[in-house]
Order: sequence, then C-alpha cells, then structure tokens
Amino acid sequence: MAAHLGDTILHGRDHPDTHASSNRWRHQESGSYAKHASAREGDESNGSRDLADFFNSSRVEPKPTSSGPSSGPKHQPIPVGGTQGTQDGGWTVECGPLLNYRRMENETWFGSVLIVTRGGGAGESPAPELILKIGGGVQAAEPIQKIEKPEKLEGGTNNEHYGIVNGVDYTNFQDPASKSELPQRGAPAHGVLENGASDSISGAGETNIIKGIRLYSDPLHTFWRFDLQVPMQEAELHCEYSIPGLTFSQDTKTDKQSFFVPSKLESMRVMFHSCNGFSVGTDEEAWSGPALWNDVLRVHKKTPFHVMLGGGDQIYNDGIRVHGPLRAWTDIANPKKRRDFPFPEELRKKCDEYYVKNYIRWYGTEPFASANGKIPQLNLWDDHDIIDGFGSYVDEFMQCDVFRGIGGVAQKYYLLFQHHLAPPMSTYTSDAPQSSSAEAGGVDLRQLEDTYVLEEKTIDSSYIIGPKPGPYVAQHSRSIYARLGARIAFFGIDARTERTRKQVNYPETYEVIFSRLRKELGAARSSSSPIHHLIVLLGIPIAYPRLTWLENIFSSPIMGPMKFLNKRFGFGGGFFNHFDGNVDLLDDLDDHYTARTHKKERLFLVHQLQALASEFSVRITILGGDVHLAAVGRFYSNPKLEIPIINDHRYMANVISSAIVNKPPPHAVANLLARRNKLHHLDQDTDETLMKFFDRDPGRVSMTSNSNHVTMPSRNWTMITENHGNSGAVQNHENDRATNGGSRNGTVGDGSIKSIPKAKDGHSWLHEGEFNAGTTHKAADSERHGKDSDGSLDVCIRVEMDQHDKEGKTQGYGMTVPPLEYKGAAESTLRKRDNIPGAINERV
Repeated sequence: MAAHLGDTILHGRDHPDTHASSNRWRHQESGSYAKHASAREGDESNGSRDLADFFNSSRVEPKPTSSGPSSGPKHQPIPVGGTQGTQDGGWTVECGPLLNYRRMENETWFGSVLIVTRGGGAGESPAPELILKIGGGVQAAEPIQKIEKPEKLEGGTNNEHYGIVNGVDYTNFQDPASKSELPQRGAPAHGVLENGASDSISGAGETNIIKGIRLYSDPLHTFWRFDLQVPMQEAELHCEYSIPGLTFSQDTKTDKQSFFVPSKLESMRVMFHSCNGFSVGTDEEAWSGPALWNDVLRVHKKTPFHVMLGGGDQIYNDGIRVHGPLRAWTDIANPKKRRDFPFPEELRKKCDEYYVKNYIRWYGTEPFASANGKIPQLNLWDDHDIIDGFGSYVDEFMQCDVFRGIGGVAQKYYLLFQHHLAPPMSTYTSDAPQSSSAEAGGVDLRQLEDTYVLEEKTIDSSYIIGPKPGPYVAQHSRSIYARLGARIAFFGIDARTERTRKQVNYPETYEVIFSRLRKELGAARSSSSPIHHLIVLLGIPIAYPRLTWLENIFSSPIMGPMKFLNKRFGFGGGFFNHFDGNVDLLDDLDDHYTARTHKKERLFLVHQLQALASEFSVRITILGGDVHLAAVGRFYSNPKLEIPIINDHRYMANVISSAIVNKPPPHAVANLLARRNKLHHLDQDTDETLMKFFDRDPGRVSMTSNSNHVTMPSRNWTMITENHGNSGAVQNHENDRATNGGSRNGTVGDGSIKSIPKAKDGHSWLHEGEFNAGTTHKAADSERHGKDSDGSLDVCIRVEMDQHDKEGKTQGYGMTVPPLEYKGAAESTLRKRDNIPGAINERV
C-alpha cells in the first residue's frame, strides 16, 4: 500500500541503483531516478558476453554414474519444449520449494509445497513426487537423521517392544517385513490418490510419497503443488521433505527441506511480517537487501516457527510501470487518453510475463528464499502485490482497461505463488471483456493456447469466499480462517479484492465473515480445546493516528493550480502520482481505516470484533503493516468504566510491524505521527491510542526524537508466542492482575518483583503486560519469551539495529497480551456527558 518502497529490478546493464530519494514524502522518486527511468533506449551491446552467458545458463552438468564420472560430453542441453528439464526425466526448478500452511482439522495439520519448473504446455507430462518423512519430537531446527528400522528390545517380537528411538515412540511399531507390500521408489505409499493426497496418513517415523498436482502450465513454466497432511502428536514434530529428480537453476537451493508441526497441546509460534520488497528507485545496497530474513532464520534455528503470516506486499510489482510493459501507458500525459488506453491480449501477455518473472526473481532471492521452504506461509495481499495504490484511486480511473487487466494478471500469480491455487481460466482483456470470469459467460480461448489450467472442484475450507466479484478484479475475495494450534485461531481479511476509494469490503462479505467466525468459535467453545486468542490480520493499521488534516490539504482546491502545472509542465515531479494526477501520498491516506471515507466501516468492524470477544470470551489481537514503521496501538474501555483489562472485551492491541525489507519513512515523518498521537474516543465507551513502546532507539543511530516513544522508523518483524508452559490448562490470575486504575505487587513485564504505579492514561501502560514494555520486558528476551503459563501472548517486535549490516541484527521490544475472562463488561456503558475531561472527542 504505502508507495514509498518498491521494486528491485535495475535499469540498464549492471546499473547501480543509487537513485534513492531523500524527500520527506516517501513516495517521491529522486530527480536522478526520474531522469534515469525516462530513458527509452535499450541496453548497449556488450560483445560476446550475452551469447556466452546464454549458453552457460542453458546447460547443466551431467550426473555421474555409479561407475564414476560421466565420460560423455561436458554439458547436456536442456529441452525447452516440455516439463522435463534434464535428459534423465527430471525437472529444472525455476522457483521453490515454497511451503504453505492451510488449516488444522481433526488433529491433522494440512499444508502444501509448490515448485515452478521450466517448460510445459497443454500436453500430458509426468508429475514429480514429494517424499514426506514425519520425524519425532525435537527441540532444534537441525536436519533430522534418517530413521532406520529400530533395534528390538530383548524378548520382543517383530511387532512390539521397540521402545523409544531418536525421540520416536516405537512401542506399537509394525515391522515392515510383516506388511503385504512395501512402498517402492516412485510408487504410492499407503495408496496415493489421483490428486496426490494419501488415503492413509502416516504417523511419526513413517514416510508418505505424494504425487504432484499440476496447477497451471504454459510453454515456459509449470506449477506443481504437493498436498501435505501430518497427524499431530503429543510432541512437536520435525518433518522432512524432498522431491527427487530436481535440478535447481539456483545453486543455493536444494530439494531437501524440513518444517515443524506443533504438538496437539501446543499453540503455534507465530512470525509476522509485511512490506517484503523495495519501492521503485530505492538504493537496495544502502539497505543491505532483505537482511532481516537472516534474523528470522537465526531465531527459527533456535526456536522454530510453526507459521509465518504475510500481512501484504509480499512482493513489489510497481516496476511494471517504469521498466515494464506499462511504461508507454504511464508516459501518457493526458489523463483521459491514459484512462481510455486499451488492454488487448498482446499487452496482457507482456504483463503476464513481467509478473511471473518478478515473482521468480524475488521468491528466489536469499535469504528470503530459504525461509520460504522452511516456515509455512499464510499470506494475504495488498496493493503492491498488484501495483501501488490499486483500489484507492478514483473509481472512474480504476474502471479503466489497464487497471482491470493488471488486476486479473496479478491475482493469477498471487493465487499460484502465495496460495498454491489454480488461477482462473482467463483474465480480463479489453478485446474479450466478457471472458475474464466464468460468471461473465465464458473463457478467452486465446489465453489457453498450449496452456493447461487445473479446474479445482473443491475450495479449501480455510477460505471465506466473498459473495460477489470485486469491482476491479473480476474474482471473489478470499479471506482466511485457520486454527493456529491448540488455543489460537487466525482470521485474515482480504482487504484488496473488493476495495474502492470509499469501501474496504462489501457489507455482504462482512455478513459471511462474521457468520463463519461465530460458527468456528462456537464449535471450539463446545470442544475440549476452546479458542483463547483470535489473531486478526487486517494488513492496514486500524488503531493509528488520524491524518485527516493532511487529507484535507491534499484534497483542497488550493492543490488545483499545482496539479495544472504538474500536468502541463511537470511541476512538482514525484509529488503527484502517475495515474490519476492527484497527490501521490493521497492514495495511501485513503487506504487507511482512519481515512474519513472509511470511518463508518471502521467503527462497524471494531464493534463486530468487540461482540465476538464478549460472546466467546476470546482475546482479539490485531496485526497490521503497510506504514513502514513499528508501533502498538490499542482499543480499550473508557477508564471511567473501571473495567480491569483481564475482563475488558474492548481491549484489543493493534501490533503494527512494517517493513521487513522496504526502507522506512524519514525520521521527521515518524516524529510527526507521534505528535499526532492523541487520545481518541472511538465511541463513548471505547478509547484508543498508541502506547509508549520504544524505551530507546536500536543500535547506535538515533531514529526518533526524545519525545517519540510510540513510532519506530526502522525495518522490523514480529514474533508471537503463547505463554502456556506445560501446565495443560490456562491458570486463572484474575486476583493477581493490575487493573486500569489500580496497582499491585508482583511479577511485571521485566520479570522483577516491584510495585506497579497507577496508570496515568492510555499513552502509557494499561495492565501489567504493558508495564515496562520495550527492551527490558521479558517478552523481548529470547530466553524468557513465551516461557510463562498464564495463557497470555508474548509479543516481540524485532527492530533492525544497522541498515548496513547484512546479517540483519535486531533489538527486541516486548509486551504481553493477557487472555480474556469476560464477565459482562459489555453491559457497562457511559453516558455521553461522562466522557473524560480533556480527551479529544473525535468520534468515528
């Protein structure tokens, strides 16, 4: 969403990307970059290097035989007409493996693996197979050892008394020799079905062979999905998977990967990130590339994550308008001509090629690429996954052929790469506008020439499908509900497919969403393992400073003359966007829930979440990204109601973590936002504000002013862990907790025993889990993070210390979110005249 970050593709032959803008408005490209990007000529010739590079990159070394090195020719050519990439029937991998998490059901973990191989087409082709080894319970992310047949204990028979081997319980182990048939290499294990799923799920210590499902194939690329099912055990499982017969185009990749599945009694350890890419014109070397993924992998190696939540902008596709096929369209100065520009099949093909290449490039970039195969992903998209500001420009312009066209193409690869789902049969083009969706009455057969698209007959139950297509993307929205282990659930709302400048989602979609959430939470409540925490991913912050004053300036008549000068003479440069001619920052402001056009919808959404919290006694925590800085906002009951936070269904923390890769806004912008952080009334019973979270700046460089303890303009990511210990049940600490206006003696955020002073207001702490929030809080300490047993959530935002450090070292800032013990606080309400004196009464 935020357009101040972006794409990584360089311009010209080995061009150093040194065009970063120092302008305080983060969207504005530097003058040097604008001049550079306007160049229309192709790259200069570079002698014979191009030809040599082509031949070298198009060949692979032959595999040695069992008798020694191959005596054949040094290189074997790679056929380009089929999915097989090598002469021995293997596959050349262009991207992957990419690991996804889908859901839990009947104590079974469901996920998938995706690989993209070179070549393809509509014809039949043999499918690769994935070997899944389900290891025993382990506590470190080291590669598991191959589990051989265990030694029998003395006095045992073929079918019993094997005991514990490598952490796996073989008490009821059945000797393979007693089975009627052993699975052979390339043959199904336990009966592999046609769609790749197994009709008998193996347990710890066993192996499954899973046949790949071809999702999509054109002459250049084939997408293969492997559906995984892992029965959860009493202990955490370390699972290893491999895909034999693969040749990787990148030397750093391997066909052997592993991941972790929590025990049946454990909630998942969660990693959250957003804005995973660079804006157009960013000097990537100055920011050490995606360095913070090194930090993610370090933490994962020590304490493995079970899932990573992508909050939007997993990739930046904005470069399509600068050095991609939309360059000619962007260069059109007349807004009417730009709006009327067609999007024919020829242009769709070029855009299609741009998106798939950009995905392959970015998802193959280390160290992000390594994390993709080890930590199961659960993603939702935002505007940069399509193009900057998509959905937030004026409706007349959003309805143009080009925006509708790239919306369809971007969603196609969003489904493939980020969800491992088959795309629509065809997408929008201006010369076949009625064939962009099945509902419109047909399929564009031109897009199916030598192309295969899987028609999936069922929709995974984790998705909440919107009732009608979006206004600019002719497909239904896909929100997600999934259980994250024993006591945590996840809900992520698709806030981009249905978005316009005046709405985020259709009213009908909210009806479907909250009906589904009530059904899921109700079923969990009546089970042996009810949900205690609901993590809600909105992508965009919802408890965030109002910027209405800035909206008013940018939308006022005084901007008219400047817009005219920009259109006629280029005055103002990057201050105005390249699409509808408005101030470039305005689409970002209109994207925010706090924008005046979204205020009613925001109020409705928060009230619905409050109702869920009270109805099911579930603590709701909101995740948001997009704004390229870290902060923690929260909603809470008006302090005059004197409701302890442990009983307050209105208390919802909004953890804002952004960006993990993109550059942050200037320090002055972060300090300005901090000064705009007022105490607001959402309604007469609910207040909101950012909390003081950052007790000091990370590293040696000053990032904020002395008065700013609420916004941190530095790259970051977040880890969330339930404090459950080994107690087996959440302890009741009702009588041992701080209230809004009280104090107590006992253990506080930093783990020490001391007296907690009375809370002053919502800018500071509201309960013991917020007291001493920051670097000294126990949630920021890797040795103590998630080690309590009171049912709370430890939240740690890990902030980059030095942008020039390629290792991506971070400083942790912590807080704890308590569980909810609802006792009728919804009945406690204030009259309008009871509002707190001095508070800013800005109702939404």
